[in-house]
This record gives sequence, C-alpha cells and structure tokens, in this order.
Amino acid sequence: MLSDTAIRKAKPTDKPQKLRDGGGLYLLLRPDGARWWRWDYRRPVTGKRNTLSLGTYPDVGLADARQRHADARKMLAAGVDPGEQRKAERAATVERSANTFEAVAREWLAKREREVVPATFVRDKAMLESYVLPYVGERPIGEVTAPALLAALRKPEAAGKLETAHRARALTGQIFRYAIATGRTDRNPAADLVRALATPKGEHFASVTDPAEIAPLLRALYGYEGTPPVAAALKLAPLVFVRPGELRHARWADIDLDAGEWGYIASKTGTPHVVPLASQAVAILRELHPLTGRGEYVFPSARGKGRPMSNATVNAAMRRMGIEADTLTGHGFRAMARTVLDEVLGFRPDYIEHQLAHAVRDPLGRAYNRTSHLAERRKMMQGWADYLDNLRIGGNVVPLRKASGKAG
Repeated sequence: MLSDTAIRKAKPTDKPQKLRDGGGLYLLLRPDGARWWRWDYRRPVTGKRNTLSLGTYPDVGLADARQRHADARKMLAAGVDPGEQRKAERAATVERSANTFEAVAREWLAKREREVVPATFVRDKAMLESYVLPYVGERPIGEVTAPALLAALRKPEAAGKLETAHRARALTGQIFRYAIATGRTDRNPAADLVRALATPKGEHFASVTDPAEIAPLLRALYGYEGTPPVAAALKLAPLVFVRPGELRHARWADIDLDAGEWGYIASKTGTPHVVPLASQAVAILRELHPLTGRGEYVFPSARGKGRPMSNATVNAAMRRMGIEADTLTGHGFRAMARTVLDEVLGFRPDYIEHQLAHAVRDPLGRAYNRTSHLAERRKMMQGWADYLDNLRIGGNVVPLRKASGKAG
C-alpha cells in the first residue's frame, strides 16, 4: 500500500516506475517527474486488458485516487466497462457543448457573415451578444423555452427599445430554424413570442417632405420584420424614389451591381431611364440577391413564380407599421426626394427632374437622353443616401427653406 510520504520521496529514474497500491491501482512515475494514477483491469465480455487513467498527483491525492478506483471497480462489477463509460460521458459533454444555444448561434452567425453585408452582420451579432446570449446562451438549444427567451427580450423592451426586442426575437427565430434544419432541436420557441412583446406605436406620416418626419419614417421602415424581399423594397424605395410600379417590377437583368446602375423603361414616359445606385442601395440588393437572384424579379410574388410582388403586399406592410398606404404608392418618396434635394441639399432642379424620369427638354425643345447629367446624378444619389442615413441614425434635421412640391 502506498502512502503520501512514499509518493513524495519517490524519485524519477530513466525508466517509468509503477508504484503499486493494490487491486490494480498504481501511480505511474515518469522520467520527467509526472505522476499519473492508473488502474489496470480486464474488460467485461471480451476479457481484454485495459488501463484507465484516474488523474495526476498531487491534483488527485491518494485518498481521491482510491475513491475513484473503488467507483470504477463497482461499475466493472455491474458489468459496465468504466473506460467505455468515460468515453460516452465525454462524448455527451462534447455534444451538449456543441448544442448549446450559443454554439448554434455562433455557427449560424458564421454562415450569415457570408450571406449579408458587413454592417448587417455586425448589427445582428452585437444584438445577439447584448440581449440574448448572456441569458440563454449556455442552455442546450433544445431546452430553451419560450418563457426563458421572453425573459431575456423583456430587458430591451423595458428599456423602451421595442424595435430592438422585436429584431432580437426575429434573429433567435432564424437560429432555431437553423437548429431544426441541422437536427439540434425540433421546435422554435421564438415563434411563440410573436405577440408577446409590446408593439412599437405606429406613426402616421401625412407628409414625407418635411425632414422632421423623414427620420422616424425611415426608422419605421428599417424596423420592418417581415419577409426579406418586402423589407428590402421598403428600404430601397426612399433611396431610388422611382414610381412604385417600377420598383415592384424591377428585374435583376436590368441591374448592374458592380457598376451601381439600374436601367429600365420609365412607365410614364416610355423612355429608357438610368438610376445610379448609391452604395447603400447596392448593399441592400447584394443582401437580397442570394434569395431572389435566380428569378426574374428582384421582388418576386410569394404567391407564385414568374410574378412580381403585388402592390397590396407593400401596402399591407406599410399599414402594419402605422404608415398611411398612400405614402409609398402615392409617390410619397418621390415628393420627399424632389423637395429635400432642391430645398435642403441644393441640387439643381434639372438634375432632380432627370432622376425622377420626368420629360425634361433642352432649350431647343429636344428631350434629353437617359444618360444626361449621369455623373452629376450619381453624386446626387450618393449624397441623398448619405443624408437619409444621417437622418435615420442620428436624427439630424435641416429645416426647409420654402414650401414643398409634389412629384409625379
């Protein structure tokens, strides 16, 4: 039998030594001085010899090693191979670790990073790390319940961040759907919370030509939580301010994302028209392309292939956010752009009229072609997109200098 004194006095040699304690338990003293507890036993059924590691000395003292040895012997006496049992326990631990909500969320984020623009990825990752992972991240994803998830989302809700709470719920729903697809769980508790969170109060925007009203309008549009094509259409509409039907009928074949241009036949004049796409518009389209890029339409109908999104779809989305339906379908964004580009940002009216695809003629009465003032219009469209971003994110407002007009 060993003693702590004998173990401490034992000196390593140039060959491994076995300091035996009895019953197959021994301390393996290596030439480098390391001391490992070992137990030699024969496997049940096969009778083959096996060695089980019971820890290292002095982290595992003599008394603890004997207890571990005794527990393993009881297991063996019951017909259970302690070595195989340990492997099974380790595998289960690894599986539990790989199947926590955080592990699945990180896996989903890695996939998402390849699919969306950097700004979207950074926003979604920060939102999950701030409002979800600290509260349910360590739980096995199959054990995350709707009440536990709701308790986490109540925190941004209580802070008045209602859109953030809803966005975080939507993200967790995508993670659960990914977990279901990869066999890690069989249900999505986030779906049970659709009506559990407070709904942001809808704001009615009678006019979108006043900069003071543009910022909350844009934030409402960016807070939409429906399907990606509708969400993209709502974000893109103020950036390009084309006629609603032209936006809904946009075709991928007409859009050059590398050049940042969208060319089509204007519905009202029947003439070719070019829309320079600001970097923000290109980013929205690039994020949407993996979802609808294989089809003809940028914003396809959800009811059948080969058709664009209906006007009713956009109207319904606007009404859900408390925005009057005619704000979008009644050319509200065109009136917004025409007014603000002229009266706030000071761009030349003829540049604006060209961009609105109005019939603009030169001093001799000839119609300008679609590429007229394209370089200047490109600068204008980027400046417009930057201005909208500034309003949406910072809420800075420049007052109007004169009465607003309408755009057709």
